[in-house]
Amino acid sequence: MRALCSSVLGIEALVVLLATSLATSNGSVANTTLAWFVGFALMVLLVLSIGTLRRPWGLSVGWVMQVLVLATSLVVGWTMLVVGTVFVVLWFVAIWTGQRVDAQRALERDAAEGRGVAE
Repeated sequence: MRALCSSVLGIEALVVLLATSLATSNGSVANTTLAWFVGFALMVLLVLSIGTLRRPWGLSVGWVMQVLVLATSLVVGWTMLVVGTVFVVLWFVAIWTGQRVDAQRALERDAAEGRGVAE
């Protein structure tokens, strides 16, 4: 699960950087310095949150990051809302798929060790 979730967060960090560049170049924001500061800070937080996925609370940090990316739509506009929504869906799918794969691997590992499900 960590591999899928870290991929989503890493790609999201790159998209935030590109979206910040676009928003500051096309006049979507009034204060470009503030936009770069917030965009860069959000990108750094997304990258740092990848490291938290090893902890039990790491997924919660990832959800907070999704909310923060969605919140940028209040400043940038509806396009960031679309991008944020896509990443929320990707984050959910990464968690759901990752949990299914982890459960399947645990079953296979138990079967290989000779332990049945009934034990």
